[in-house]
Amino acid sequence: MIVPDPKVARTLLTRYATLRIAQAEQERPETARELRDVTYTLCVLMGASDVREAVAAADALLESRAATGKGLSLAV
Repeated sequence: MIVPDPKVARTLLTRYATLRIAQAEQERPETARELRDVTYTLCVLMGASDVREAVAAADALLESRAATGKGLSLAV
């Protein structure tokens, strides 16, 4: 099984959260479009069919890396 790059997963999770907050504060077409793109990419990366599943899988990946001592520093 191919394991996604944790750095990419973290970047996508951060971008997804940032865009969700921005869209909740003020709906804008360009933000909605970028949110759709990031959601799609996150789902593909994590092999998930919906964003909730993708976020859970990415979180699990990052947690497992941290538990094995292979986690990422905050400076990533």
